[in-house]
Amino acid sequence: MAGDAVRFDPAPEHWIRDAVRLQLDLEAFDGTQFVPYLQRCQQSGIGFTTMAAMGDTAECRRALYELDKACSADIPGQGAFYTFDEYVEQRMKPPGYDPQAIVLAVSQGMWVGMAATSLRQDEGCAVSDMTGVLPGYRGRGISVAMKLLAIEFTRSNGVRWLRTLHHPANAAAIGMNRRLGFAGYGPRAG
Repeated sequence: MAGDAVRFDPAPEHWIRDAVRLQLDLEAFDGTQFVPYLQRCQQSGIGFTTMAAMGDTAECRRALYELDKACSADIPGQGAFYTFDEYVEQRMKPPGYDPQAIVLAVSQGMWVGMAATSLRQDEGCAVSDMTGVLPGYRGRGISVAMKLLAIEFTRSNGVRWLRTLHHPANAAAIGMNRRLGFAGYGPRAG
């Protein structure tokens, strides 16, 4: 599954005005029905960790960048992906960045998926910046498992809403979030 948000080249017909805006009420969320996704992944050899546990080092940041770039390659409407320096500046320097908020799926030592969330305490929410899985690992429930872990992290930080934004043609990501209980909000709530 290609993931949530990524940088897109601005253009007069930029997709953002038609974006599907979704949010999850973390106070109402009951994740028990999604625990089997996590268990199946673990039983099949997929492990889960965080960027903090791996070490928020230059090497790990480069690995995260490469994973995000690969997972994002088929997101509809994507323009040129960030350069590494832009990625660090846009994704790892803002106040909402927390390496504990980046869930990684690992198979035989290889990073195969990610769910990056940024906390926006001043806005009373968190944002699911990117959830993605490498193409060869899709269809196994890894995205749902990672998102479940991201939701629990977000909830433990005391915010009520987890929001995400999608290109309207990104049916896989929209569908996965809707299964989890995300609902439309704001203008053009999809």
